[in-house]
Amino acid sequence: MSKKVVRKLYVEHLFKRLLPQDTERETTRVLARNFYQNGDLQPICDFMTQRYFKVFDNRDYKTADELTIKTAFLTVLFDDVWYIMDSETVLDRRYADLTMMLRPDCRYLPLRDFLFEFKYLKLSDVKKSGAELKELSLFELENLEAVKEKLAESEGQLLDYQMRLESKYSDGLKLQLISVVAVGFERVVWKRVSRGLD
Repeated sequence: MSKKVVRKLYVEHLFKRLLPQDTERETTRVLARNFYQNGDLQPICDFMTQRYFKVFDNRDYKTADELTIKTAFLTVLFDDVWYIMDSETVLDRRYADLTMMLRPDCRYLPLRDFLFEFKYLKLSDVKKSGAELKELSLFELENLEAVKEKLAESEGQLLDYQMRLESKYSDGLKLQLISVVAVGFERVVWKRVSRGLD
């Protein structure tokens, strides 16, 4: 059994385990399809905090990290019909968290290629309780010092990966760079990243 088949089975198993109801899984499929077309991750971030992350309890906080968040998003975004999905993509001895590259036979579709970088902050990193975080507006959340630092760190990594990916694929990429910062399981901030001349 190939590595790609194993990954697909693993992702599907997690998807069904974490979202046991058919209606929830269908909701995420619709959200994912919309995302592929418009690149707006906010509806998926909202779903994550309002439903998906609810399956985690206090004990899960002890082991939560960037991999936890990446795996959660991977299960929702996974599509191996239109995309070549790759976790920890090797780019000249560096590793991009998640790439979603359109398959060669799907490049004519009005869809984008995606490059993600995931960051995780504990509640103690932002010195807020879960209840306090829920009261913050997105603007206030994005402007917490620890969140700003993670977004800036992620931006630098993504721009570096973009340069490496573009040299690997030469042309034809419709690449969107996305930074995702989770603060505990309470809130998720995301941001499109660009070089300023894109």
